[in-house]
Amino acid sequence: MGEPRVGHIHFLNVLPLTWSFAHGANRGLRLVPGVPAELNRALAAGNLDVSGISSIFYAEHDEELVILPDLCVRTDDKVTSILFVTKKPIEEFETERIILTAKSATSHCLLKIILSEAYGARPNYYVRHIVPQNPVPDDAAGALFIGDDALWLYHHRHPGLHYYDLGEEWHKLTGLGMVYSLWVANRTFARERPHELQLVYERLLRGMEYGFANKYATLQSVLGEKDFSFEELEEYLEVICWDLKEEHLAGLELFYRMAHALNLVNHIPRLEFAKVKRLQPLGGNLYEQTAVD
Repeated sequence: MGEPRVGHIHFLNVLPLTWSFAHGANRGLRLVPGVPAELNRALAAGNLDVSGISSIFYAEHDEELVILPDLCVRTDDKVTSILFVTKKPIEEFETERIILTAKSATSHCLLKIILSEAYGARPNYYVRHIVPQNPVPDDAAGALFIGDDALWLYHHRHPGLHYYDLGEEWHKLTGLGMVYSLWVANRTFARERPHELQLVYERLLRGMEYGFANKYATLQSVLGEKDFSFEELEEYLEVICWDLKEEHLAGLELFYRMAHALNLVNHIPRLEFAKVKRLQPLGGNLYEQTAVD
């Protein structure tokens, strides 16, 4: 039967978990790294049992998936790692050409909702590879970046361009926070292998806690590998939250309703959570755990 196949998004927004996986939390799991779009496809193809995914992917595949409780990637306001970079102010957009990163689906929907509902714009969207060193190609009026590329742009802005944090824009539009990623399990795996599902759930939660509890070592582990200072990385880990509580679901459900209203998804999904033995919350955005064994 083999170890559970677990997709892992190797972005800085889950750096505590990445650090923990490198220090023992991966035992008993077969990790499959990738960007959100790659893991979305692998999960849909049946090549993963559990994965971190773009939250919009759940809306497209909710009949095949269940959500692992208590864990996500979210922010209450700004996110700093999802940036819309433009040649002119956002309020002047109408039908211009916008290039979207190929790495994520949730950010695509989020930008389309914001431009439509907050600014009345109906741009033409194209997905292709883009690089932060040339943030807005000559044939476009704006470009969407996510992850480490967006965070680098947040700290290295080109003069003459405009920068819009989509977490801030979503909060301005709705007054709510945004859930960008979920951890989900294939329904068949969850039903037929409950003990392994419990193992994965605990490894993820405890791994995130363990990495954040060792924040200094976690941040030091990517210095030199990533083009960020210690202070920039530390600031970012204070922006990102990983808990998923009842009050955070309102923003996620509104996101799904607005995406459906714009025909970005074909239905509004029902949020169904996996049946696992829950860990006791300590407060804040992390959960009780012992050292990774």
